[in-house]
Amino acid sequence: MNHNKTVNQNVSPPAPNSGSGSSVDELVITSTFGTLLSVVYIVGVSGNVYTLVVMCHSIRFATSMYISIINLALADLLYLSTIPFVVCTYFLKDWYFGDVGCRILLSLDLLTMHASIFTLTVMCTERYLAVTKPLDTVRRSKSYRKALAWGVWLLSLVLTLPMMVMVTETTKSGPNGGVKRMCAPTWAPRAYKIYLTVLFGTSIMAPGLIIGYLYTKLARTYLESQKNSVINKRNKRSPKQKVLVMIFTIVLVFWACFLPFWIWQLFPLYQHKPLGLASHTHTCINYLVACLTYSNSCINPFLYTLLTKNYREYLKNRHKSFYRYTSPSCLYPLRAELLQYQYLSDGRCLLSCGADGRNFGTLV
Repeated sequence: MNHNKTVNQNVSPPAPNSGSGSSVDELVITSTFGTLLSVVYIVGVSGNVYTLVVMCHSIRFATSMYISIINLALADLLYLSTIPFVVCTYFLKDWYFGDVGCRILLSLDLLTMHASIFTLTVMCTERYLAVTKPLDTVRRSKSYRKALAWGVWLLSLVLTLPMMVMVTETTKSGPNGGVKRMCAPTWAPRAYKIYLTVLFGTSIMAPGLIIGYLYTKLARTYLESQKNSVINKRNKRSPKQKVLVMIFTIVLVFWACFLPFWIWQLFPLYQHKPLGLASHTHTCINYLVACLTYSNSCINPFLYTLLTKNYREYLKNRHKSFYRYTSPSCLYPLRAELLQYQYLSDGRCLLSCGADGRNFGTLV
């Protein structure tokens, strides 16, 4: 099977070309690709590590938002951890990490991709429930939120296991009589086609339908609440213009980065006629879709934290004590006379303490 038509071809070496002109072109493309991925790796790892540090220092309650952001940052870090192996493989034009390396690195692609989109789906669901059923959202326990996070990773692992089992290290003869090692699945063509189609459904189609439905419901809810909302009379900027745009941007970036990858993988499986692309063009497209998928993990920290109002407020007040304005009664939601629900500018439901409605409490 031509490995250029298999999922996760990012970590397999390119086929060598003959001729000095082709070698020069290939060197330019590979160098550009390696440089771009190196920048993505440095920025992405720095951003996601910084996100984890901020979350660990600012978290006071095991809320769904914090757990989701931590999940996303961990998934991005795991995915970015494969970049050094990808760059090394493309420059050395051989696979030096063995059969175990094939199984682990190729599986990490699918594992982290599903963990990210499933977490985004959970985030959208939690935002919807926080708006429509805030009391139920607050009552959810710490163990429930952690179990939900573990469930996301477990489901992602189950979908990844077939690739982990079926991929292996293979060899082929090079143009000069040498042997080149590469990673390739051992599926039968029909089984491989079905598996990739299922993965496309679980990573793009199904989450897309769920998120689209939730956005439609949220938009209607916000439009209806605008008519009689006291908050919106004070603030001309509608909450829907903040929360919906922010979350939609996150999801849209994910699709923009991963949809070209899936089109590139599935098209040859359903189009039996060869594309007729030159090897040079084929390699460029492989590099482009690889850079797009990795760039998603680089962009995410900015979308999840740096561009949100609450994160900027955290940086502004990071030296202030979180509990300075709160009392122990904030921790007991049954004290109805002291509880007040507010919707923050980014759409999160806040359980605040006291009649003055200070924005300190449990983010749900």
